[in-house]
Amino acid sequence: MKQSLLIFVLIAFILADSVHLFAVTAAKYAGEFMSTGVGARALGMGGAYVAGSGDATYAYWNPAGLSTINYPELAAMHSERFAGVVNYDYVSFALPFRKTEGLAISAIRLGVDDIPISAIPRPDLRQDTTFIDDTGNLRVNRPYIDHYVSDAEYAFYLSYGRQYRQTFAFGANAKFVHKGVGDNSAWGIGFDLGVLWKPWRQLRVGANLQDGTTTLLAWDTGRTELITPTLKTGIAYPFLLKFMNSRLLIAADADVRFEGRDYAAQFNIGPISSDFRLGAELNFRNFAALRIGRDDLGFFTAGAGIVLPRLNLDYAFMNHTDLKETHRVSLRIRLEEERFKRK
Repeated sequence: MKQSLLIFVLIAFILADSVHLFAVTAAKYAGEFMSTGVGARALGMGGAYVAGSGDATYAYWNPAGLSTINYPELAAMHSERFAGVVNYDYVSFALPFRKTEGLAISAIRLGVDDIPISAIPRPDLRQDTTFIDDTGNLRVNRPYIDHYVSDAEYAFYLSYGRQYRQTFAFGANAKFVHKGVGDNSAWGIGFDLGVLWKPWRQLRVGANLQDGTTTLLAWDTGRTELITPTLKTGIAYPFLLKFMNSRLLIAADADVRFEGRDYAAQFNIGPISSDFRLGAELNFRNFAALRIGRDDLGFFTAGAGIVLPRLNLDYAFMNHTDLKETHRVSLRIRLEEERFKRK
């Protein structure tokens, strides 16, 4: 146990040092596809989900939370954003490991598919002029669709969480990033570090330093991009409503970035910016849930869920004044059998 704590402290120092060395050379928004969030339950609450535990999606939100899962679990989500232009998919498998640990493997894909690439028959001539082609036919010099390409971004996570004491847990992600645009592609590797703390009663405080070592993306063109760290922090507290046999969860998160987003963020000081998330969930008799929230862009979110034996079904909605609504659907399947339960 002392060795685990020592390793945790050493990693924290390494991450902090990496932030100092590389933040100034980062490419703004290079890792934006990994900041969207996963799971309709979390996104229905505006993404205020860092200070929690107990399901497979915490491999993304805070790997420390994996230490509290009791059964193997599969989570998946599909989302079509901006009137179906952008497709976002997520899948994760998590399982309890030994008495106080949890493991998970996850994947994210964000893609804009079938992007038309146009060409013009005679670039040396003005558009709409006529010319004779190689076969002797008269043609009009107008653009046409030559082929289609896709813009796809992937992230693959290997996650570990451990409960160090009853009130404290820590975890880490190793993630592999791949981007592809047409015939060009890039690879990168990064690390996240998360902690979860219960300082008083059921109050939970969480933090997740994403891309803590500064993720380097190397393109096959020779270009390199750096994804700067994002510090996701949050608090959450569940209230038991005995008269309704229900539970009310209130949560608030803050995402702190170091890439100079200026006025694109809700709050900024120099290169440091911060965006805030708020969320609430009313779980009625552990059967149905209603959720509302405010995401990091300041937009309203809402959602609902149903809890069935071994299965959770969730839906989340986000409005946008310019880019239309976004709908997300996710499920969680648990192997609730005694032989799979954490011992």
